[in-house]
Amino acid sequence: MDEDTHYSKVEDVVGSHVEDAVTFWAQSINRNKDIMKIGCSMSEVCPHANSVFGNLDPKKIYGGLFSEDQCWYRCKILKIISDEKCLVRYIDYGNTEILNRSDIVEIPSDLQFSSVAKKYRLWGLQIPSGQEVTQFDQGRTFLGSLIFEKEIKMKIKATYQDGTVIAQAEYGTVDIGEEVAKKGFAEKCKLASSSNICEEKKSDPGHLVLRNLKGPIPLWGHRSNQSTLSRPKSRLSGRLTLDLKNETDAGNHVTFPKASLAVGDFNLRSNVSLAKIKQDQKLIEENEKLKSEKEVLLESYKALESKVEQTAQELQQEKATTMNLTEHLESTLKTCVGTRMKNLAAKVEILKEIRRRNISVRFGNDLSDAIQVLDEECFTTPASLNGLEIIWTEYILAQEKIKTCENVDEGNILIAERNEVQQKLYMAIETFIMEVDELPLNKRLKTLQDLSTSLEAVYGKANNGTNSEDILKKFYEWKCDKREEFISVRRETEVSLQCLVAWFQNSLKVFDLSVEESLTSEDAIGNIDEILEKTESSVCKELELSLTEQGDADNEIILNTYSQILQKIHSEERLIATVQSKHKSSIEFKKQIMECLDKSPNLDYLLSIKKTLKSLKARLRWKLVERNNLEESDDHDGSEIEKIKQEITQLRNRVFQEIYREQEEYEKLSSLTQKWFPEVPLLHPEIGLLKYMNSGGLFTMSLERDILDAEPMKELSSKRPLVCSEVNGQIILLKGYSVDVDTEARVIERAAAYHRAWREAKEESGLLPLIFLFLCKSDPMAYLMVPYYPRENLSAIQASVPLTLEEAFKVMKGVAQGLRTLHKADIIHGSLHQNNVFALNREQGIVGDFDFTKSVSQRTSVNMMVGGLSLRSPELKMGKPASPSSDLYAYGCLLLWLSVQNQEFETNEDGIPKVDQFHLNDNVTSLLRSLICCGSSMTAEQVLNADCFLLAKGKSIPNPEKETEYTQYKDEEELRMENLDKYKEKIRSGDANFDC
Repeated sequence: MDEDTHYSKVEDVVGSHVEDAVTFWAQSINRNKDIMKIGCSMSEVCPHANSVFGNLDPKKIYGGLFSEDQCWYRCKILKIISDEKCLVRYIDYGNTEILNRSDIVEIPSDLQFSSVAKKYRLWGLQIPSGQEVTQFDQGRTFLGSLIFEKEIKMKIKATYQDGTVIAQAEYGTVDIGEEVAKKGFAEKCKLASSSNICEEKKSDPGHLVLRNLKGPIPLWGHRSNQSTLSRPKSRLSGRLTLDLKNETDAGNHVTFPKASLAVGDFNLRSNVSLAKIKQDQKLIEENEKLKSEKEVLLESYKALESKVEQTAQELQQEKATTMNLTEHLESTLKTCVGTRMKNLAAKVEILKEIRRRNISVRFGNDLSDAIQVLDEECFTTPASLNGLEIIWTEYILAQEKIKTCENVDEGNILIAERNEVQQKLYMAIETFIMEVDELPLNKRLKTLQDLSTSLEAVYGKANNGTNSEDILKKFYEWKCDKREEFISVRRETEVSLQCLVAWFQNSLKVFDLSVEESLTSEDAIGNIDEILEKTESSVCKELELSLTEQGDADNEIILNTYSQILQKIHSEERLIATVQSKHKSSIEFKKQIMECLDKSPNLDYLLSIKKTLKSLKARLRWKLVERNNLEESDDHDGSEIEKIKQEITQLRNRVFQEIYREQEEYEKLSSLTQKWFPEVPLLHPEIGLLKYMNSGGLFTMSLERDILDAEPMKELSSKRPLVCSEVNGQIILLKGYSVDVDTEARVIERAAAYHRAWREAKEESGLLPLIFLFLCKSDPMAYLMVPYYPRENLSAIQASVPLTLEEAFKVMKGVAQGLRTLHKADIIHGSLHQNNVFALNREQGIVGDFDFTKSVSQRTSVNMMVGGLSLRSPELKMGKPASPSSDLYAYGCLLLWLSVQNQEFETNEDGIPKVDQFHLNDNVTSLLRSLICCGSSMTAEQVLNADCFLLAKGKSIPNPEKETEYTQYKDEEELRMENLDKYKEKIRSGDANFDC
């Protein structure tokens, strides 16, 4: 605490906010003009100002919207409670409030000046330590009644470093500090040395926290556009009103009329005792209490009055209803007997119809019949089937042992054991077939199907319930109870109707005048009312039992039973279907096994083909040497050379014919090996059947590089040897791979997986087909034969005559089909780029093969570019493994490249192109975002179902320049193909030159 130059200075202030019994905020009387100016400026600036954002400066002044009067005041941030709420103090009044950020705005620099209100503390007083919350609130309220909105004389004693002013407060002749101390809300504190300045005792404020941050704000000088300024409600003194008077010449001071002062207010110019303040306050409290009691009584009176009116209306309606009922009863009594007999006759007629229909479904008779059918003729598993299954398992196990065996001697032992099990299996199959042939399976199946259809027509679809015999037991108990009840009701109906008929017969004698016999009315008529009542009751009871829908409990029993019956029907149907299927397969197996018992497949035909091939290849090689010798001689005979070339062509064609026959024979042997003779690869390793089977039918041992007239493809041979040749009129490429023992097996495995994926759909697969895979005998090389499509990859086409948008989407649909085929076979391409995608005839897109010597990670490590875009997906760049999504990312980049032609690409920091920069069709843009931008797990199947591929073909806008360019391209292509044909002819004639 520091003394300043204003020590012992006197100020006139008006209290604006109370914090506790010794601390309050007040405004200087001399600054009433400033308050009015601030209010006017805030009302003009704040509604249009920007809400605050970012970090808030606790030293800066903002504008805050006070919740109680929705007016703007200057405030400072005390604490940030959350991202949306802040605790603020209204610096011109002293009160605090929690505001949303949207209610806090920036204010201009001309409003950034010191606060009008100051914080004061009563001199020589402090809050007692350990004060209870109730006493704390009472002390705060009491101080508020003494200083709130009253002109107080403050004798300044000192000032704290935080700006709190220590002063002696007087209101007239009343020392406010003394009054607070007398009430026990504060206590005297010890004086510090010689300065008479008290030190504040530090007490725990945790239990004395103000429970309401909103305090009364005096609005004198509040708004310039209001003639009468009202104050918000105060928690201390009720509603306070203040009329703004004209400024006087003496200091332009705002005066407060005596009539406007609230409870606890003082006449500013008179000396009022504290007893008078208490008396006034008590009177006002009693007045308020009486007013509230009066309002409660008025509400009770209005409620009673409304209830009386409502009761009167109800009585009036009840009276009218009673009169109508009386009139109706009088008219009904006149026709009572006739009406009663007509109603009874109508009910009896309905009952006759119901008995004629004989409703039995409702009591589950059809379900009982179904259960009887299922129990009496139930089909059981044939006895021979279990034995057949056991022997069949032994046979499969024996075949597996032979398949995995690697020793010939051990294999022969296993083959003998297999043949023995095979004999047993044959006998078991014969027994099973004979037993099943004697069973009426089709008849029983037809019975079950008819039974199921009839029940479903009545009960509908069954619920999937549990299979339990308790359900059927419960159904039989329920059915017996229902049947007994129904029989009892019917018997009662028949007895009562017979009594009524007997009464009618007796009553004839009473009313027949020709009958002389004298009968009293009581003897003849009897108690007809009782007879009618009993008859009506019996008929109604039977009708109700016959027509009323089943209850929930009854329906549950019936439906559970129906579900149980259907399960039994379906179970028996499945058993019959299984037996029939096993019977059919057993017959087929019997036919096939009869040819294989104690036999082995004949390899003579395959060996003869191999022998023929060996001879043909030897002759072909000799002819090739003979042709080369004649061509190198100086005096060669042209006719002789031509004759040898024709023989070479014929021999090569015969070689390929025999290779195709050999492949067919391999396919037959492969099928026999898989079904019956797994020992063939073990016993005859020299034929290479296992390698053929592992390659999916792609591998051949009979094809060799030197028997082909091949042209080196220098422009395509940057990575591996590539040569071009012709087979059966088709131009092919031979791709050479350097292999060792390990890579040879991996190449065969990867090529086989690709080949199997293509073979599933072939032309519809969207993949480049593989023709043959063979190994070089002289060098460690593997050769893959594939079709050759010159200048039909995307790179060549876009460099010459680019695809139109319609053509591009046709092609890319085929590419998506190819990716779907690969991904379905769990193959990741990893090398999709513009040189490896082909557009056949500019409309059929196919995906080319990849380097079978490389793994997926090795293939995806190469960063291929198209139009400045990297085809490596972001996840690959981050080191994640390749996936179908990485293939589809490359696909998306190619699709974007084809869609925008030669436009430049903008990419983000990850190298991903910005699709929105191009004005593409909405469907295309959506697809590209999914493939490129979103990084989602979109599948090739979803790409094929995209809207841009499903839309009907639209008419393209003709482009004369494009048409001319394409015509020129076609002419050049025809000329190039003509030259290629000539070159092929040279190959056949042996005149071609190779620049190797």
